[in-house]
Amino acid sequence: MNEERLENFEKMLCAVQKEYEEAVVKMEEQKAKGRVKSATYRQLMGRKMTLQSILSLYELYDLI
Repeated sequence: MNEERLENFEKMLCAVQKEYEEAVVKMEEQKAKGRVKSATYRQLMGRKMTLQSILSLYELYDLI
């Protein structure tokens, strides 16, 4: 694997981790407002699950 490709994988990992954490924070904010049944909360939940799936693949291949 060339250096540029490895760097791109690292960038993707950082971006996915950051977006995952942002989704968690936003979900906590929605939950604190009692809005766990809102469309926004459900969209965040779906995104969080997608990102968790990506992170799980990174773990499966010992990349994190």
